[in-house]
Amino acid sequence: NKILTVISIIFGIIILFLVRNIYSDHNLKKTVGACVLAQKQTSKSFNIEEVKQFCEDKIRKNRK
Repeated sequence: NKILTVISIIFGIIILFLVRNIYSDHNLKKTVGACVLAQKQTSKSFNIEEVKQFCEDKIRKNRK
């Protein structure tokens, strides 16, 4: 009975870790998209690759 409980807890931890990684990437993509859109609306000179890289760097820096 105790072994089943320990296995269940370990399995739950593994599932939570995997879900966290999957949704972390999804949230990052959504946040970068919103940042790019905001930069497009406020910037006169718009280069999508430069803005995307800027947003990714800024968001990754704020996450740490």
